[in-house]
Amino acid sequence: MTATIIDGNQLAEQKRSEIKKRVDELRQRGIEPGLTVVLVGNDPASTSYVRGKEKACKAVGIRSEVLRLPKETSEEELLNHVRRCNEDPRVDGILVQLPLPDHINEQRVINSINPDKDVDGFHPISVGNLVIGNPGFLPCTPYGIMEMFRAYDISLSGRHAVVIGRSNIVGKPISLLMQREHATVTMCHSRTKHLKAFTKQADIVVAAVGRPRFVTADFVSPGSVVIDVGINRVESGKLVGDVDFEEVKEIASYITPVPKGVGPMTIAMLLHNTVWSAERKAGIATGSGNGVLT
Repeated sequence: MTATIIDGNQLAEQKRSEIKKRVDELRQRGIEPGLTVVLVGNDPASTSYVRGKEKACKAVGIRSEVLRLPKETSEEELLNHVRRCNEDPRVDGILVQLPLPDHINEQRVINSINPDKDVDGFHPISVGNLVIGNPGFLPCTPYGIMEMFRAYDISLSGRHAVVIGRSNIVGKPISLLMQREHATVTMCHSRTKHLKAFTKQADIVVAAVGRPRFVTADFVSPGSVVIDVGINRVESGKLVGDVDFEEVKEIASYITPVPKGVGPMTIAMLLHNTVWSAERKAGIATGSGNGVLT
């Protein structure tokens, strides 16, 4: 068996096409959706991500602004920038690029973002809405994974999913979203004993552990669906995931590659969240556009 490759690039392109139509409809009403990204410092990975977001916004017609601040920016200065974005009616979405320098309290900054502009889905109100199933912004990477399941008709109902990683950005929210779709979810992490005993039982494995090629063929059972969230740069300079792609693709039924897998869908869902924010402010948001799964 060789797995079907879940093409994140193709899915993201389809999603961007849908988003562009929604942007065009907003513009016909005199509304220009706007996203402000705040970048503190010059971390190469963060800088690259932000460039990708700028390019994606431009492609669909979203007004994009990047506030580039020096690494030495104080926490109070950063909070003042966020407050100005909160008060700016032209800004529909605010994204503070993580990680932040060590002298800045990330959670305090996240908490300062207006929940109505929290397109990253990290604010405690957004997290609370996710937990109880209310409409609200979903974190972009887990949301993108759910869209992948939908696009490839991968049913979660009654299936056993194992998530490796318990971060607030991926591990915890994707476990909640899969439970909404009636999966039985086991969360594992760096201190889980006998990890392979869990993953070998899984119908679906989501790897978000941040270790290159950590999930090898002996972790998965034949026919399982494997979602690789990791992005790791190895000594050769090559980008690889948390899954040993070449080994695991011969066992899995579906698998995401790295790059061109989950990453493009993360940015696509950020665009979606920004447009939905503008639609909601204009009173024209639809139930199907707010991240609530049915």
